[in-house]
Amino acid sequence: TSVRDFLDVDLIRSIYYPEAAELALAVTGATRAYVFDHLVRRRERDRAALTFGRRGTDGLPSVNGRIHNDYTEASGRKRLGMVLADATARVRRYSIVNVWRSIKGPVQDTPLAVCDARTVMASDLVVSEVRYPRRTGEIYVATHSPLHRWSHFSAMDRHEALVFKQYDSQVSGVARFTLHAAFDLPAVPPDAPLRES
Repeated sequence: TSVRDFLDVDLIRSIYYPEAAELALAVTGATRAYVFDHLVRRRERDRAALTFGRRGTDGLPSVNGRIHNDYTEASGRKRLGMVLADATARVRRYSIVNVWRSIKGPVQDTPLAVCDARTVMASDLVVSEVRYPRRTGEIYVATHSPLHRWSHFSAMDRHEALVFKQYDSQVSGVARFTLHAAFDLPAVPPDAPLRES
């Protein structure tokens, strides 16, 4: 990305949104991409226990340490109508993808882990409410399974991005959801830079 200041919302919308759309098209092979949202997260200075991303003292959400997928079957379908008015009648298939990246430097303290969708059964996914100031959303959280296989990418830096699927309207033959969460790496030096993503 050519964006240097991820707290400048105008730069994010004018520069990063088109970059993210181009990346999503390249990775998925889709014919159209719409960027509808972004979120900057920072690890708390005191390295408090990981949560669902409570607001830090600087007002930004902290890293999210709860295993989840941002959309459920119902909320994934609902999001299309929220992003593109009257799209449900003319869109045959769509996906919601997440473009995740470090915005400061190599992630050394709380990387993002993703679960191999092939190891997640539908019965592992539990619908859960997320309450926002003006609406209530729905995400999946997960029950534990010894079958789950997790990966993370060591020391991801600004020039790297992880693109993963949050929802796919195709109901069979594809991975539809990607469980993910931040986690604390063991033996991180106390002076390691705090993650910003």
